[in-house]
Amino acid sequence: MIIKNFPFDTLKLGQTAELQRLCTTDDLFVFAAATGNHNPMHLPGEDINGDGKPDTTASGIFLAAMISAVLGNVLPGPGTSYHSQALTFTGHAKAGDTLLARVTVTGLAPSGIVDLDTEVIRLRDAAVMVQGKAQVQAPLGPLSYDDRDLPGLVVQTHRQFDAILKRAQALPALTTAVVWPDEVQALQGALLAQAQGLILPVLIGPTARIRALAKDIGADLGTVQLVEAASETAAAEQAVVLARAGKVKAIMKGHLHTDVLLRPMLDRTTGLRIGRRFTHVFVLDVPGLNHPLLVSDGAINIAPDLTTKIDIVQNAINLAHSLGIAQPKVAVLSAVETVSTDMPSSMDAAALSKMADRGQITGGLVDGPLAMDNAVSMAAARTKGITGGVAGQADVLIVPNLDAGNILVKLLTHLAHAEAAGLVMGASVPIILTSRADGQAARVISAALAVLQVHAQAKAGLR
Repeated sequence: MIIKNFPFDTLKLGQTAELQRLCTTDDLFVFAAATGNHNPMHLPGEDINGDGKPDTTASGIFLAAMISAVLGNVLPGPGTSYHSQALTFTGHAKAGDTLLARVTVTGLAPSGIVDLDTEVIRLRDAAVMVQGKAQVQAPLGPLSYDDRDLPGLVVQTHRQFDAILKRAQALPALTTAVVWPDEVQALQGALLAQAQGLILPVLIGPTARIRALAKDIGADLGTVQLVEAASETAAAEQAVVLARAGKVKAIMKGHLHTDVLLRPMLDRTTGLRIGRRFTHVFVLDVPGLNHPLLVSDGAINIAPDLTTKIDIVQNAINLAHSLGIAQPKVAVLSAVETVSTDMPSSMDAAALSKMADRGQITGGLVDGPLAMDNAVSMAAARTKGITGGVAGQADVLIVPNLDAGNILVKLLTHLAHAEAAGLVMGASVPIILTSRADGQAARVISAALAVLQVHAQAKAGLR
């Protein structure tokens, strides 16, 4: 956007200008980081007055800065410098309030000094938050500036995962088989999920080694149940036995390979099949995105055919429901947004979209093929003339194959600073599947996802 100024000789008494801004929680974080003012009253989630509700109150100087924005951007605009600003604060604004800052020219001195009345108003009730008077030096000649040259800022908080954890902690903990936790990260992840009130772990593996490991890291196993298993395979088989008997409601991967963990669960006779393919769903908290982002399948199905993709889509929709997304917007990705017989992923995407229209996939709004840009960017979707309820605002991304999904998730985590968790869906119990290299946050949030999924299934009367 090009911003232009009003040189002094073009200004008139009574001339006015204004800007609107939605105050967000990100604004409060940015203000605290930029100014060094870490007063908890002005930080999201803090309850200062003890009423049980977060205050999330914007600093008065944040509101004053809105006046400065009008002076510097609009009236008089680029080239303006402050002489003085008197302010009276008459109200408090909170994150979520839409605010309007207005300035009005009240005096023009031959020296180029301009006097202005200033105010900030909360639009929902027209309440005045700040009022005062400013004196500025107006620019003498025309100036313009392209504010698109400014770098963007992304606040690296993970509020989506915070909300998921909070919801899960309000529900009963899941008795969970933890398969082969004979390594520090695996054992600590299970015990941290227990400490967070998410799971009641049943540790399956070499019990003497697990007890020794717990002692080495200073962990008290207390009343945690341990089940002896002679091998990784035996531990995975024992977890299946416990799940089939209803003695555990979820399974968590420890320090073993995924194929070893899943093999006994996939057995057609003694496993945990329920008539749908096992598929993995990543759930990501991407800074700057105001909702969780689901990606499937980037961990189990290497080159899924159309039949498998039906289950991939349905499983992802079901997990999205458990996160509270009533009608997930599902983008089936390809390299292009048009159907091409030379590109099988685009053909599959179109078929999945039509199958959802015909009720063969339920519970979500499915569209495809969509390229990555027009799946997540409204601007890209508008530029390409793509309409519909999914383009530019997808909750779920269905990737063409495991390579694409794995690369996408790792790009988001390592370059966009996203946090990732995930579940295996399609079994009779959720399987908490994390990489052996994952940190504790991934393990804890994955456990939270399992809690929400089991609760949603029970509420719906499903397995």
